[in-house]
Amino acid sequence: MSKILVVTSGKGGVGKTTSTAALGAALAQSNHKVAVVDFDVGLRNLDLVMGAERRVVYDLINVANGDTKLHQALIRDKRVDTLHLLAASQTRDKDALTEEGVRRVIDELRERFDWIVCDSPAGIERGATLAMRYADVAVVVANPEISSVRDSDRIIGLLDAKTERAERGERMEKHLLLTRYDAGRAARGEMLHVDDVLEILSIPLIGIIPESEDVLRASNVGSPVTLHTTTSAPARAYMDAARRLCGIDVPMDIPADKKGLLVRLFGRRAA
Repeated sequence: MSKILVVTSGKGGVGKTTSTAALGAALAQSNHKVAVVDFDVGLRNLDLVMGAERRVVYDLINVANGDTKLHQALIRDKRVDTLHLLAASQTRDKDALTEEGVRRVIDELRERFDWIVCDSPAGIERGATLAMRYADVAVVVANPEISSVRDSDRIIGLLDAKTERAERGERMEKHLLLTRYDAGRAARGEMLHVDDVLEILSIPLIGIIPESEDVLRASNVGSPVTLHTTTSAPARAYMDAARRLCGIDVPMDIPADKKGLLVRLFGRRAA
């Protein structure tokens, strides 16, 4: 059965679109049929990260409104045959998306793909709630800083309240992807430690993506890092995260620290 995965965050600039591309490519490299869908209407970037900006003719709004067929809007990746992109509109706003239109698109994608990876816009407004509406699984992307973690906690609340699964009384499967992590800086108290973030958010950790210029280089040339520099630390971390999403038991090396930053700062555990 196909799975709808939403990649979401409360705060912008945490690496959500980069993670969508990397996870989508990693899943496709494992012989899954994958569609990555950009829900950031008006501010699309997923096509840039995927290196397909010049190939966009039709977009999510066109398909949702019935102006064009899904197969006309899907862009097949030139590097991995099983990877496709459905871009967002750059000239419309989020009000152009309707719940009924999104449902039709998602239902049709389910018939064609094993994984549908939805790149949610940041925040808690309409675009974000529509991106998560029909999700089976959520990856919450956060940086190891308190503002990002706090906003992610808000997103977890929305996933448990405003999705279709939540309305049916079903459990929403949620995972944390910690990005731009630097163990040295965490040890010096310059960013939150992994334990701090896990204590606050209380959802399973799917991966730790280290801070690396490889991610920026890959984005600048229009390639997911899992395709551009396959042996780099971020690529390996994303590949492992994708395997865990598929239910494969992959060991995770979590940097150890006797006391998290919150304990050192405030002398107490987070609520």
